[in-house]
Amino acid sequence: MQKNLLKTIQQLAERKIMVIGDMVADVYLEGKISRISREAPVLILEHEAEKVVPGGAANVVHNVGTLSGSVYAVGVVGDDFAGQELTRVLGSKAADTSGFVLDCKRPTITKTRVMAGGQATVRQQVVRIDKESKQPLTAEAEQTLMRHIKQQITGMDGVVISDYGSHTITPEIIKLVINTCQQSSIPCIVDSRYNIMAYQGVTVVKQNESEAAKAVGYEIVDQDTLLRAGNTILEKLGAEAVLITLGPDGMALFEKTGKFTQIPVTNKSEVYDVTGAGDTVVSTMILSLAAGASYEEAARLANFAAGTVVKKLGTATTTLEELSQTICDHFEDKD
Repeated sequence: MQKNLLKTIQQLAERKIMVIGDMVADVYLEGKISRISREAPVLILEHEAEKVVPGGAANVVHNVGTLSGSVYAVGVVGDDFAGQELTRVLGSKAADTSGFVLDCKRPTITKTRVMAGGQATVRQQVVRIDKESKQPLTAEAEQTLMRHIKQQITGMDGVVISDYGSHTITPEIIKLVINTCQQSSIPCIVDSRYNIMAYQGVTVVKQNESEAAKAVGYEIVDQDTLLRAGNTILEKLGAEAVLITLGPDGMALFEKTGKFTQIPVTNKSEVYDVTGAGDTVVSTMILSLAAGASYEEAARLANFAAGTVVKKLGTATTTLEELSQTICDHFEDKD
């Protein structure tokens, strides 16, 4: 297994991946608490720094890029600082953002976290402020997105649909992407937070445990309900594989052939921050499939990649070198 996984890693570089979805700017406002305000019983934060980190589908783009994939991003950004900075950050990672549609009437999806802490105190999130439009895409924006997709998709080795429920992914876009991927034999993976049952015919489905439970309408409380949920999603969507992430219990892979694989976590004692780990799973999975890996090999690589990023604080990524080292260390420890 180790030899096969390391061989697959060598094949990930330069695979062409299209990522379509809700591009999110994760903004971090850093500072330290100085005192209590005289105006109201609230804390006063002395602003020290601000940074924008790719989130949502943009984090998938970022992950594919750091894993040396050739990534083409398709989504919507606003005419604002967050959109400009998100485009800049992804561009600096060699991502092709020409598929970004600028919508002056729609703000960039932004999640601003106010972080407080000092040298002698623990860094903590004080509040999170979300900004996004609740309105459907305009017909013009949808058509522009579809034009970008049609122009590029058949040249791709794999496609990701990253649907966070922020209205970028419309029924027409779903139909276009899945039909084209089927006709061109391009592997397509979908990660949808609220609407997974709309993705009939997609190649691979990725869900976390709570998302899968909502999709099937009952809680996943044991192995029996897990098996029933995974197989239900697999059958209803006509997918080739379903991957359910289970937090500290690893992952469960269901394949159309009837094969079921339980994959344990690789570093249970070293988990620091699971933010964005699901995006790492999706990125590694599609790159691996694009490189010709089996569903099980792709899922195991994705599991190792997730185990690497959760050791890092915040929304993080990993590299081919880190991933290779993680796998080597894991198998050495087992010997």
